[in-house]
Amino acid sequence: MSYSEHTRGIYQQRLNDIREAGLFKQERFIHSPQAADIEVEFPSGADLKKVINVCANNYLGLSSHPEVVKAAHEGLDTRGYGMSSVRFICGTQDIHRELEKVVTDFLGTEDTILFPSCMDANAGVFEAILTKDDIMISDRLVHASIVDGMRLCNAEHDTYKHGDMEHLEKKLQQFQDKRLRVIINDGVYSMDGDTAKLDEVVRLAEAYDALVFVDDSHASGFIGKTGRGTHEKCGVVGKMDIITTTFGKALGGASGGCVSGRKEIVEMCRQRARPYLFSNAMAPVIISGVLKAFEILKRSTELRDKLEENAHYWRRGLTEAGFILKKGDTPIVPVMLFNAKLSQDFSRDLYGEGIYAIGFFFPVVAKGQARIRTQLSAGHEKHHLDKALEAFSKIGKKYQILGKTEEEIVSMYGL
Repeated sequence: MSYSEHTRGIYQQRLNDIREAGLFKQERFIHSPQAADIEVEFPSGADLKKVINVCANNYLGLSSHPEVVKAAHEGLDTRGYGMSSVRFICGTQDIHRELEKVVTDFLGTEDTILFPSCMDANAGVFEAILTKDDIMISDRLVHASIVDGMRLCNAEHDTYKHGDMEHLEKKLQQFQDKRLRVIINDGVYSMDGDTAKLDEVVRLAEAYDALVFVDDSHASGFIGKTGRGTHEKCGVVGKMDIITTTFGKALGGASGGCVSGRKEIVEMCRQRARPYLFSNAMAPVIISGVLKAFEILKRSTELRDKLEENAHYWRRGLTEAGFILKKGDTPIVPVMLFNAKLSQDFSRDLYGEGIYAIGFFFPVVAKGQARIRTQLSAGHEKHHLDKALEAFSKIGKKYQILGKTEEEIVSMYGL
C-alpha cells in the first residue's frame, strides 16, 4: 500500500498536536432547516437538542423563508435540478442572465457575472484582469478567499495596515509606476464586524488612479439604507470598480456568488476567469430562490430594519453584562475571550444552556484573539435574544470574566 503506517502516523501526530493545542474543530449536525431555532446532534450520536442559533450568516432570515422555498421548488419543476455543464458550453439558462441583471441593478454597477460561490469569484477575478505589470494593495485583514485569489495571480502584491488610510496612500504613492493599481478590501470584515472606509478609499483611488475592489459578502442585502451594501452606507454607489459578493448568506442562504462592476472587467472574467470557465453553472433551483430573495428585498426594508434593531439590542445587552466586544455597527458581534480553550469551553457550556454559538480561534483568527463570534438575524425575536443574553451572562460568571479587562482575562487563562 502506498499509504503506509509511517504516512498515517505523520497525519495522526499532526491531528493530535492540534487537539492538544486546543485548536481541534468539531462539526455539529443540524437536523432542521437553518433558522433562529434549530435541532442539533452534538456530539455525534447524541440525542437531538433544540437550541437558539446565534452564529449563522442567515442575516435576513431568508434561508428558510416560505416564499424562497416555494420559488426554489418552482425553479426545480420548471428548469430542472442542475445544468451539468459550464456556462459557455451549454450551462446558461434565461434565469441566469435574469439574475445577473437584477444584481447589476441592485448594486448600481454596469454588469454582473455569476460564479458557483464568492470564493470562486475571488479565486478567478484577479488572475483574469491583472498581469505582472500591476499591483494589488490589500487591507491586511481581507478574507482568506481573497488571499487565495491573489496568490493565483502573477501581479505584485502588497498590504496596508487595517483601515489605515495614511498607510494606504503611501502604498499608492510607492506604486505609481505600475500599469494598474487595485485597492482590495472586505466591505464588512467578518471576524471583527467593522466596515471598510470606502468613501476614503474611493477618494484615494481617484487621486492616484487606482481601481477599487470590495468583497461585500457580509453586507449585501442589509448594510446601507436599502441594504445595497457598504458602498451605499459610505455614499459611493456607482464608484465601485469591482464588487464580489455571495448569495449564500443574506441573499437566500444557499450558495452562489458573483463579480459585479465595470462592464469590461466583467467581460474579462467571462472570457478568462478559470472558476467560471471550468465549474458547473449555478443550479436553477438556487437561481430561482435568489431571485425571490431580491424580490422580497425590493418590497421594503422591513427585514434589514429589524436586523439592525436586533443587533443594537444584542450589543447593548452584552456590553451591560460586562463582556469585551469588538467595536462595530453590524450584525457581527464578536465576544472576546482571547484563549482558544476558553472559547471552546464557553461554546460547549452555551450549548448546554440551549444556545448554539461557536468558538473561533487560530488559525481562523490570530493567536490570542479567540472569541465567540455572534451574528444576528432578522429571524430572531426578542425572546431569542433575551434567553441567549441570560445564558451568556451565566457562563460569563462561571468563568469569572464579566467586567474583566483583556489583561485580566489573559492573566487568568493565558493566550
